[in-house]
Amino acid sequence: MTKTDFSKTEACVFDAYGTLFDVDAAARQEKERLGNNWKSLSDTWRLKQLQYTWLLSLQGNYRPFWEVTESALEFALQTQNINDAPLKDRLMDIYMRLSAYEEVPTVLKSLKEAGKKCAILSNGDMKMLEAAIENAGIGDYLDAIISVEDLRIYKPHGSVYKLAEDKLGVKGSLISFQSSNGWDAYSAKDYGFNVIWCNRFGQPDEQIPSPPDHQISNLKEMLPIIGTE
Repeated sequence: MTKTDFSKTEACVFDAYGTLFDVDAAARQEKERLGNNWKSLSDTWRLKQLQYTWLLSLQGNYRPFWEVTESALEFALQTQNINDAPLKDRLMDIYMRLSAYEEVPTVLKSLKEAGKKCAILSNGDMKMLEAAIENAGIGDYLDAIISVEDLRIYKPHGSVYKLAEDKLGVKGSLISFQSSNGWDAYSAKDYGFNVIWCNRFGQPDEQIPSPPDHQISNLKEMLPIIGTE
């Protein structure tokens, strides 16, 4: 297999949730109410959120990601026998403005200074993405915010990845795609992107085509791969 040359990268495209934005932040902030089960609830919430996007896409249906996120939270709360409408509202409000992982602003700044286009490609609704970006203070480092809203289908459908090429005017072989989700990283590689899997959560390798080019645990580790450090 020919080794991919990331030094030719023109655009760095990032998944949003779990990659740039901390998906555990909402439940963590309410752990006084949730107790020791806060992480279990957060994991279930995230898993059902993803499962619903996949099922909707396979069905040929579409619901906005905000609605999917709320439905997934309702499921997660039910699994822990929690019936607390104000708590649900607080969790959703925090999710709208999730915090970014600590290294994110520095990494995006370094990439921009190196002349790379930077973009988000996400299942998230535009209103969700814009709120999280504003909260994280990273808007100045982004050339594009790309949502699946226009397509009305979720990752890993190939048309979503093509959207990044079309919006940025950069072909896939010159895009470095970063995701913390194994299924997303493998799918983006299968589509034709050069891919760095930011495996923040120590997930095992996926047993599907096609393996990402690199695996890292923190986005800072992508800088020497791209050639900006």
